[in-house]
Amino acid sequence: MTSSAELIELSERRSAHNYHPLPVVIHEAHGAWVTDVEGKKYLDCLSGYSSLNFGHGHPKIIEAAQEQLKSLTLTSRAFHHDQFARFCAGLGDLTGKDMVLPMNTGAEAVETAIKVARKWGYQVKGVEPELANIIVMENNFHGRTTTIVSFSTDPDARDDFGPYTPGFRIVPYGSAEAIRQAIDANTVAVLVEPIQGEAGVIVPPDGYLSEVRTLCSAERILMIADEIQSGLGRTGQTFACNHEGVVPDVYVLGKALGGGVVPVSAVAADRDVLEVIRPGQHGSTFGGNPLACAVGIAVIELLNTGEYQARAAKLGEVLHTRLRELVGRGVVEVRGRGLWAGIDIDPALATGREVSEALLERGVLAKDTHGSTIRLAPPIVVPEEDLIWAIEQLSGAISSFTIK
Repeated sequence: MTSSAELIELSERRSAHNYHPLPVVIHEAHGAWVTDVEGKKYLDCLSGYSSLNFGHGHPKIIEAAQEQLKSLTLTSRAFHHDQFARFCAGLGDLTGKDMVLPMNTGAEAVETAIKVARKWGYQVKGVEPELANIIVMENNFHGRTTTIVSFSTDPDARDDFGPYTPGFRIVPYGSAEAIRQAIDANTVAVLVEPIQGEAGVIVPPDGYLSEVRTLCSAERILMIADEIQSGLGRTGQTFACNHEGVVPDVYVLGKALGGGVVPVSAVAADRDVLEVIRPGQHGSTFGGNPLACAVGIAVIELLNTGEYQARAAKLGEVLHTRLRELVGRGVVEVRGRGLWAGIDIDPALATGREVSEALLERGVLAKDTHGSTIRLAPPIVVPEEDLIWAIEQLSGAISSFTIK
């Protein structure tokens, strides 16, 4: 088999450099563990940015995919297929919403929510044509399409990709009062991550989501919750909004909805919102395809047991208790909820990238963001003893550095 070094060198020569991956080439994976081409094993503590909440190769998800592969994989939405209705009904029941609009990637789902909100604003709220605005948050991450990077505050995502799409107002994350001040008669929606993942697993102040919900209801504005990373069990609840008892008008879902097998995303909302979309106005050749729906149905059935939410909550207590012990020992701050954590490394000690590389040497896969922060999001199926071992490796990795 070709070596990791040879494959990495070929990748660097023949692919665009839109990522800066750690120097590991994964060949096989099961549960929470992966194996590289040389046979070395690593504990996956990133889970494909929460796409692998149920682990690599979950038997129920793989069985659903294999069975569907034998019969039908794609029709396009020009025709009905026998998995579509079950998927939409199941996801609607999981979210408590009337209707679902399936797409593929998370960014597509966010774009769908933006289009739906604008059309709802014009047709239902009565906003004048071309004047709708949507309030978004500083340090957001909703994808990398041209429209989405237009309201990003991350220079890497935004710079040199203009001209930018208008119609967005950026306010500080965590401040309902900032949202209130940004609202005008043409505001149609507030788009918010219940927990900001890419920003470093930033948890808003207690009560923030409830305040946003109350404000949106009072002002007749759609509350759109981007639960692509935070949803589907990751935080110890089905959705991160559940921690405050908040039900948004629109859920934006992706990542774990595809079980780590295929891209599956969706927008879920009630009838008065999603019925503004009519035939020919939005769609995707692969959106809601039979394979995606079969996998999505399996994911929904797993979540309906409640087992994974409860496990994420239980293991999350272990994760955060152990991580807090590292504060003052090379760690400045720990944030997160459930089986999801952002760890700020003392920048005088090392960068997040350097600590991630040290973890790689110790058999743990994690990823840095924004310089000095590391994110941990192991699969919910991770054994507790393996999770504790990973935190021990993090402690050892940090201890290997000295103040610069």
